[in-house]
Amino acid sequence: MSRLPIRLRLTLVFALIMAVVLLLAGGLVYARVSHNLDSALDQQLRSRAQDVSALVRGQGTLRSTSGTLVEHGESFAQLLNASGSVLDETSRSDRMPLIAARDFNRALDEPARMLAVPVQRGSRRLVLVVGTTRENRAETLRSLRDAFLIGGPIALLLASLAGYGLAGSALRPIEAMRRRAADISASSLDDRLPVPPGRDEVSRLGETLNEMLTRIGDGLARERRFVADASHELRTPLALLKTQLELALRHSRSTDELEAAIRGAAEDTERLSRIADDLLLLARAEQGRVPLRRELVDVADVMETVAGRFRPRAESELRDLSVAGDDPLVISADRTLLEQALGNMVDNAFTHGAGRITLRAEQHNGTTELHVLDEGKGFPADFLHHAFERFSQAQKTTTEGSGLGLAIVETIAEAHDWQALAANAPDGGTDVWLVLTVER
Repeated sequence: MSRLPIRLRLTLVFALIMAVVLLLAGGLVYARVSHNLDSALDQQLRSRAQDVSALVRGQGTLRSTSGTLVEHGESFAQLLNASGSVLDETSRSDRMPLIAARDFNRALDEPARMLAVPVQRGSRRLVLVVGTTRENRAETLRSLRDAFLIGGPIALLLASLAGYGLAGSALRPIEAMRRRAADISASSLDDRLPVPPGRDEVSRLGETLNEMLTRIGDGLARERRFVADASHELRTPLALLKTQLELALRHSRSTDELEAAIRGAAEDTERLSRIADDLLLLARAEQGRVPLRRELVDVADVMETVAGRFRPRAESELRDLSVAGDDPLVISADRTLLEQALGNMVDNAFTHGAGRITLRAEQHNGTTELHVLDEGKGFPADFLHHAFERFSQAQKTTTEGSGLGLAIVETIAEAHDWQALAANAPDGGTDVWLVLTVER
């Protein structure tokens, strides 16, 4: 059964249900008609008994009722005395009581229904027996049964054909979607499945599958863009690393030149390592598997730790780096990832900003905001909406940058159920901050 096509299975199930319904309906109608015929026959006998009793009380004879009160060949009547002898009857000549033994054979061949009632003729108390054959009833039921036996299969066949056509009509849009889906490949994800008009289950299925294709297409586009951008970002440090190593291998190199080449190669290797770590974190975020090791973290201590890492760079670039806000704030977070997010925010301020860099913690209505501000030119207005996208940079500069720093910040924030925001400060410069929940 499971190997049959759905259309045929639906038709067979529909036919089976229809057959059961027809059988039950036919049996119910047959029983109801039989009961109604019996009731009508009993009522007819009682009415005929009343009429014939009036005739008997008026000294009339039963033979005179043939064709009027008693139908010839269909009904009969008999008048019996107290001893059971026949005094009068409609059309019989043997004068035998209707209930005589030999009349049972007739009852077997031609079933009849009889009614016996007492009747008074003068001073004598008699018994009147009226009856009628059940041939009309049997003929009516036979006709009804024949109609069911002939019409039932025809109705079942027509219903099955209608069910087969209805199932085909319902499955036709699904077959059209299947054919179109078979033609869609990774290179043609812009194609969509045909959606039938209306708001039924099939149309909703088509809309859902089209939405799924859109998500798949967007995901593949992001992955292709991600791979292309990652390849571009890795190409520069790899080329520099190769150049540094080739210079170090040249002959007649002084110790200072060799040391500078090795130091440059180490810096390029460190940059490659950071980019690889960032890409790995983003890949895990795509799969929803950013590992978190939450612990109670002192916010002021984290900011001082991050600022301490960048102070040598601030001194070398003659820029001021400070931490504002010494209030004791404790949050539940992965300290390593929080330090990485703040580090990326500070690095972004060094790379693309100017002037003083400030790390500041603020409390607002049960949340803590960790801000990193600089005094540069700020973000272009049309870039603010894309600041946290991967490989996005406000402008191409001579400074090195992968465009992954703020994307990593947002990824870490989302892993903690925080928010990452960016804006231009009112008095100039950029303001990038995290909004996070404080443990109480």
